[in-house]
Amino acid sequence: MKLTKTFLIIMLSILGISQNSKAQEQDWPNLAKYQKANAEAENVSVVFMGNSITEGWANVNPDFFANNNYANRGISGQSTPQMVLRFRQDVIALQPKAVVILAGTNDIAGNTGPMTLEQIRDNMLSMVEMAQRNDITPIVCSVLPAYDYPWRPGLQPNIKIPKLNLLLQEVCNNTGAVYLDYFTPLADERNGLPKELSYDEVHLTKEGYKKLEKLVTNCLNQQL
Repeated sequence: MKLTKTFLIIMLSILGISQNSKAQEQDWPNLAKYQKANAEAENVSVVFMGNSITEGWANVNPDFFANNNYANRGISGQSTPQMVLRFRQDVIALQPKAVVILAGTNDIAGNTGPMTLEQIRDNMLSMVEMAQRNDITPIVCSVLPAYDYPWRPGLQPNIKIPKLNLLLQEVCNNTGAVYLDYFTPLADERNGLPKELSYDEVHLTKEGYKKLEKLVTNCLNQQL
């Protein structure tokens, strides 16, 4: 009897994990995350679309977003194909004047599977085109420097990120989108982030976000 009860508990636990996993797979782009916030949003001037670097920004300095009527739509771990799928809901539906897109490093890390630099570029191009068709100014940010990924070492992002940034510049040149260079002011001699700007070679410290705020504010003042 005890063995039977133990077996049932184990099976129910496995079933619960399986159901949670299936639910996550069914909402692969995580459309649910910002549905409530989107429904309540009013007069959004700029949407910040991105991954954990963007999401973490709101935790470090929420006033930067609240005081300027900016909507932070970053989701940790996301890659560009996931952002393409949620772009209409999390950006276009809010009818902002501009969207600041910072993405691509998780694609290089392979978070959602293998991605070539050209595939990343094409996903960024899709977001640019969607924004422009809806009278939203797309601001494409260069991918931030990263010497290596602590969760997936050995992928040489310090070499791949500069190559991707050249492709993103080309997208902006060809479409008229705005290119915002974060990489050059933040990179050290390794094409990585210096210690005062990052605590893990990828994510930013408060000082790192201060630099981003200055750069993006200057850009938005020129564009809006």
